[in-house]
Amino acid sequence: MTDIAAAPAATPLLERLRAALPGLTPAERRVGEAVLADPRGVIHHSVSELAALAETSTATVVRLCVSLGLRGYQELKITLASQSLAGARRVLDTVDSDDDAARVAAKVLASTSAAIDATASALDTRQLERMADAVLAARRVQFGAVGTSAPLAADAAYRLMTLGIEATFIADVHTQHVAARMLGPGSLFLAISHTGSTVETLAAAGAARDSGAATAAVTSFSSSPLTDLVDIAVVAGSVETAYRVEAMASRIVHLAVLDALHVTLAVRRERAGDALNLTEDVLIQHRL
Repeated sequence: MTDIAAAPAATPLLERLRAALPGLTPAERRVGEAVLADPRGVIHHSVSELAALAETSTATVVRLCVSLGLRGYQELKITLASQSLAGARRVLDTVDSDDDAARVAAKVLASTSAAIDATASALDTRQLERMADAVLAARRVQFGAVGTSAPLAADAAYRLMTLGIEATFIADVHTQHVAARMLGPGSLFLAISHTGSTVETLAAAGAARDSGAATAAVTSFSSSPLTDLVDIAVVAGSVETAYRVEAMASRIVHLAVLDALHVTLAVRRERAGDALNLTEDVLIQHRL
């Protein structure tokens, strides 16, 4: 097989891939051809979606990425975005290089509002209802997330706790993984992940499943390693420019979905009112 990674680092990724295409295995060649055919489209695909497009496995996609000298599929998408698009467009499609802060703010807020509106019209509320059922049926809920999804998981665990639900989030990924393996039947592991392909979140979700716990996820892609793994998946993303690498609008959408889950639980849980009153009594002590 051609050693793609041996090409000079300064060589654009698509040129390196195109030159190496004849030396790839048939499955890897299909992935490479899919990337070359629509590099901007690939930026919006999950690893599972690209694998399906190329009629191969996610492992083949990742193997090609490593052959390219990349650390994984996310770096492929980031590199494609950085090399395929002008720098001024990597932040947001509609933002121009001469926009002042007021115009940038207006455009970013408008795009975020549009993402929430799109989610409201497309959200599979049956899956949200199933997730609420799973939370109420669980003796314990553990949230799993890393990176920029971690603050959402911490907030969601806290808000479930205010309803009298035993919910936790452990920030350290090793401890999170171990705790997930200890959950057992009757518990719920609820993952939050934009891409649905973060190694640490997948490991913890898999450990929870192996323990016999129920599993659920809030994510942005309908087809990903995470949605393949969990019992319940609420998919809510945004038609986000690929160049906002951490997908901030999707984080806000996920926060809104978790808020909807919280309110659904508050309405349905009989003891929620008492728990919320106790929470307010405590919080009053921290206010002047």
